[in-house]
Amino acid sequence: MMSILIYESEDEVIRRANDTDYGLAAGIVTADLNLAHRVIHQLEAGICWINTWGESPAEMPVGGYKHSGIGRENGVMTLQSYTQVKSIQVEMAKFQSIF
Repeated sequence: MMSILIYESEDEVIRRANDTDYGLAAGIVTADLNLAHRVIHQLEAGICWINTWGESPAEMPVGGYKHSGIGRENGVMTLQSYTQVKSIQVEMAKFQSIF
């Protein structure tokens, strides 16, 4: 779903954008990049775009906030999310009991 918000203040647009149980993605289209960065860092969304949409490099972790998504995917975060570390030591010589 896409919403276009008309707002009176930055605080209002941030409050309205964050007033949801979900937070998968958000975007800002503006000529004022200072404004975009101020606002985007306060939005509760897992992936955010400024003056673009729908693109993310494969190495960039993406996922939702709040009730959106199932965790982070892409990049190293995928490995950390879907795997567990197991340490294994192998002795290549013949086994000798210490008992």
